[in-house]
Amino acid sequence: MTGVPASAAGGSSGAHGARGAAAADGVAPEVSGPAPESAPGAGPSADGRPARGGKITAAAVNQASVWNVANLLTMLRLVLVPGFVALMLAGGGYDPAWRSLAWAAFAVAMITDLFDGHLARTYNLVTDFGKIADPIADKAIMGAALICLSSLGDLPWWVTIVILGRELGITLLRFLVIRYGVIPASRGGKLKTLTQGVAVGMYVLALTGWLATLRFWVMAAAVVLTVATGLDYVRQAIVLRRRGIAERAAALEEKEA
Repeated sequence: MTGVPASAAGGSSGAHGARGAAAADGVAPEVSGPAPESAPGAGPSADGRPARGGKITAAAVNQASVWNVANLLTMLRLVLVPGFVALMLAGGGYDPAWRSLAWAAFAVAMITDLFDGHLARTYNLVTDFGKIADPIADKAIMGAALICLSSLGDLPWWVTIVILGRELGITLLRFLVIRYGVIPASRGGKLKTLTQGVAVGMYVLALTGWLATLRFWVMAAAVVLTVATGLDYVRQAIVLRRRGIAERAAALEEKEA
């Protein structure tokens, strides 16, 4: 997708659609007058030279295909990763003030993760760059937080290994079965992501007392959801692969018959 808002492309596509329909019915389309030379998307002028507006519009479309709001939020999340690590480890990694700033960076990254995908789908801003960069940015900020916490001794390494191993494993699994179909994101997966974000955010903050106890149970719930949804995705991948193989075999038999 180019990421061009529908309002920008509606007029041009509507005009082309009308002309195409008329031609299909055997009726020549009526032309009310020559298109202004400066009109966006206008064809060649009377002397055969291309309209100036066409080049300007093409450049704007190419620029909007990558430099849109959704992709900018994804880029911001990528930039926040090294900043978060620096804040997390500043002052030896245990200074409450630095940890609070690190939490703020982590929170901004999580919030942009919620908005960039919504904006891309709502306003038709989905691009190839966004498809690749968005999951990388998600796993980069979460992985950085988990590794920092385990390095500082705040979180057991096995928790970090389980969460990151699951994320990388499911991503690889999606690529392996992409020829048979797409594994959709489940409600459990979305709940897992939310719980992970809350749990890691609570560990980033220098909490004490009952809040420190609460974050332990939130992280425990995140680990359970991580494992459970991971197993469910594996089940979906197996079913998807078997179905795809069966459909291909049936199609081959029908073709030979």
